[in-house]
Amino acid sequence: MKNVREQVSQAASRGIYFNTGNGPSIQPIDIGHKDYIGLVDPEIAFWSLIRKDRLSEALDPDGPFMKQVQAQRAQFGEEMRRLRFGLKPTAVYFNPTDRCNLNCTYCYIPEDMRREGVTMEPARLLEALGILREFFKPVLPEVVKPQIVFHGAEPMLAREAIFAGMDQYKDDFRFGVQTNGSLLDAEAIEFLTSRGIGIGLSLDSSIAEVADRTRQTWGGSSVYSKVCEVLEQLRGYPNYNVICTVTAQNMESLNSVVDFYHDHQVPVCMLNPVRCTRQGARDIKPKDEELVPYYLAALDRTEELYKKTGRKLVVANFANVLVGIVAPTARRLMCDISPCGGGRCFFAVSASGDLFPCSEFVGVEEFKGGNLFEGKIEAALDTPAFQMVTGRKVEDIEPCARCAVRHFCGSPCPAEAHEMNGGMDQPGAFCELYEQQARYALRLIADGRESAFLWDGWDKETSTDLNITAISDPGC
Repeated sequence: MKNVREQVSQAASRGIYFNTGNGPSIQPIDIGHKDYIGLVDPEIAFWSLIRKDRLSEALDPDGPFMKQVQAQRAQFGEEMRRLRFGLKPTAVYFNPTDRCNLNCTYCYIPEDMRREGVTMEPARLLEALGILREFFKPVLPEVVKPQIVFHGAEPMLAREAIFAGMDQYKDDFRFGVQTNGSLLDAEAIEFLTSRGIGIGLSLDSSIAEVADRTRQTWGGSSVYSKVCEVLEQLRGYPNYNVICTVTAQNMESLNSVVDFYHDHQVPVCMLNPVRCTRQGARDIKPKDEELVPYYLAALDRTEELYKKTGRKLVVANFANVLVGIVAPTARRLMCDISPCGGGRCFFAVSASGDLFPCSEFVGVEEFKGGNLFEGKIEAALDTPAFQMVTGRKVEDIEPCARCAVRHFCGSPCPAEAHEMNGGMDQPGAFCELYEQQARYALRLIADGRESAFLWDGWDKETSTDLNITAISDPGC
């Protein structure tokens, strides 16, 4: 990339026209709006919404839109460079056990690990947290606490160890736990909520029969009622969320999932399209074109409920796509950017101490970068295993390299691309779904509806780049 830029900078073109010489590459995109069309400089994710009847005016090199592009292009380029290549690790997905009490059909962790894997003893987990604390000290400012998310398999199988770690290192980390919820009793909920620990649950439907299609115990028993009990116990707790993994088995009921979460006062949820890193997930992957109508209708439903009750249910993974358009530095998730956050903004630790760029790679030996107890974390971050992920750029992937919304999507997920499609230079599993989310987000912005889909305070200490007024009628 550097050499290309050096060559371009020597060209005589002043860059005053779009799509020629040193000028910006401007791509029009149909966002499905009756009045507006999108114009995007895909290299830097600069965008504007233009009235269709004023498109020719927008492309006038002496017009306000082109002047805005020229004035802000360097700033946007630097912002994207920092987001993509300038961030340091601030979080760890920590698997304290390989094992799980459930056998979800789409789990990304190999079955033999979930059945017979290791579990960290409390002393070993405390040792691991001490190593991580020392790693982060020179990496982050003192006022910034790194985040540890106890993840799965099922972390509550190592309850004694993780609770000891949360208490001993409460001044050093921000803690969270991602759990299937089936092992959370009143005592555990009291422990977590009294300390303000972030809690993530998993529940794939408002209907037991649908939820049980993909989430059961090894013996085939349902845990649906137990997770619903936990939802009730967490009612009013602000620091929790629920993940619905979206598959062909439940996509038609996404509206009822949204209603159910909202009725239970869930503050934040995620409607995550199933990660297709293993065959079990690929077997229940919905087709993009079949999923999109249900998915967007569920997003519409969250707005309807907000207007009716004044209470938001934020769909965090979509909100992140939306905020990545209006204020890129306010992103909270780093999956939908290229390179993704794996190995760059966060990394994963297995129950054996093995280091991976992301939890999705746990159990894939090719992506093991080292071991927490046997070498330096810094060295692991520089291994080929990590660099395969941190070096995966959307510019190297077809058809993503030619896509106008490539920096609103990021061509996720590298684990999916490698395991499902055969390599890091391949796209992930849900290209059209992400494309349609970007179009949907731009329609929301065109109609001034975006705030209903974003968490309160999302724009604190960030700059918002809403370029809708570049070429529009007064008052629009």
